[in-house]
Amino acid sequence: MSEADVLPPHAHPRRPQRALPPGSVDCHAHIFDRFERYRFAGNRKYSPPLCTRESWLELHATLGVARGVQVNGSPFGYDNAITADFLREHPGRFVGVATIPPTVSDSELHELNRAGFRAARLMDQYASGATTDMLEAIAKRVAPLGWHIEINIAQPADWVDLEPRLARCPVALVFDHLGRPRGGEGIDQPGFQVIRRLLAGRDDCWTKVSSFYRLSDSGPPHYADMRPFVEAVLNERADRCVWGTNWPHPGLTRFMPNDTDLLDLLESWIPREAMREPLFSSNAARLYHFAEN
Repeated sequence: MSEADVLPPHAHPRRPQRALPPGSVDCHAHIFDRFERYRFAGNRKYSPPLCTRESWLELHATLGVARGVQVNGSPFGYDNAITADFLREHPGRFVGVATIPPTVSDSELHELNRAGFRAARLMDQYASGATTDMLEAIAKRVAPLGWHIEINIAQPADWVDLEPRLARCPVALVFDHLGRPRGGEGIDQPGFQVIRRLLAGRDDCWTKVSSFYRLSDSGPPHYADMRPFVEAVLNERADRCVWGTNWPHPGLTRFMPNDTDLLDLLESWIPREAMREPLFSSNAARLYHFAEN
């Protein structure tokens, strides 16, 4: 996949139909800029176009987002410099999710922690960095820092074999993008059942209500097959769900959604009013320790 194949984010977001709650947190996004300084890994699966930190901040201003979580993009491999520099530019307002190998040095880990990183990501979908094969080794490294582990799986069915290892994991876990279920397979698909069991059985498991547009088989503009998944996790563990834009929607080649349309649609799926503030604000404040920054 070449850089020319990958679409840039939508250039004209608008104000959402409803103002987000105070202190809202965008829990999942990436930046790709200053290419003369930050180099992509040679084994990356895609080359993103320019998606600047200034554009992400402009999106937050438009949507009414107060804080954010910058997830180091997979094209950078184990190089977390772009995210570390961004966090240092905005201390306290943003935190980061790093990609680290099990062999990362103690000094580098502590430097990432000081910069504002609060989690390590395992990425099976684009394996240019750490993967779930390294789960136990990474958990051992980040546990002393109080970090959690975020997981982006390759296929939703992969959760089934992973479940025993996840149940034993000694650090908190976050399942990216609802666990990446396929909308057309319904909420009874085995992988999503694992996500529901782990959310129910552990009080330190979370899921990001994000990227549903990529998981839908029914497609835009309504993505109707994804609504049951969102409703299921909110009805069962509204206290363990966080929201993210997934800006700039990396790797898309055919259709680029409007971020405000996605937010408005998600708002229409929230089962009860009392779930809004935790989903958009207070759950993320707890998970990412914003009050401690």
